[in-house]
Amino acid sequence: MRRILFVLSTVVAMCACASGDRPLDQFEPIESTTVLAAPAPANTTGDTIDVVAQGKYLVELLGCGACHTDGALIGNANAARALAGSRIGLAHSNPLMTKKPGVVFPSNLTSDVETGIGGMSDQELRRAIRSGVGRHGVGSLKVMPITALALLNDRDLDAIVMYLRSLEPVSHRVPDAVPEGKATAELYVHFGVYRSREN
Repeated sequence: MRRILFVLSTVVAMCACASGDRPLDQFEPIESTTVLAAPAPANTTGDTIDVVAQGKYLVELLGCGACHTDGALIGNANAARALAGSRIGLAHSNPLMTKKPGVVFPSNLTSDVETGIGGMSDQELRRAIRSGVGRHGVGSLKVMPITALALLNDRDLDAIVMYLRSLEPVSHRVPDAVPEGKATAELYVHFGVYRSREN
């Protein structure tokens, strides 16, 4: 039976080459913050309280804060920057084959116009959540859990958008994505799923 392996530094022993090389020796294990409470909405009215509450529930259930909160990827979540993006990136290239991986930095989901979603239309935001298409309609967000998010119904998707719009703006700019083959000075963790070659 084929096994699915999550590429984490805890699988070093399984990744060692026959020649004795240990390709993941330069990595260290980390424990991410996997469950975070979503911040309370700041802007709601009587008509929107229930919808915003549903959006908050879905954001928590989907674990958005585990990536989009600064420090959460290494187990040191900064509550003041909840959902305000991460300066710690996610590498999406195979660490056994690519020394300088492609890295993306989870975006600021607060309503800040300059650094967050405040400058996006609802349509752009819905598309980014559901299909992984970035703000400018080009490419896809490689580390978004699109297989789950694509199944959101319109009502739930609208609730998430309304909740994100209700958040206090937090000015927090994250680094630009780094293409594969280019070095970055920013901290990042590896993300990905690989299948073993064993039967």
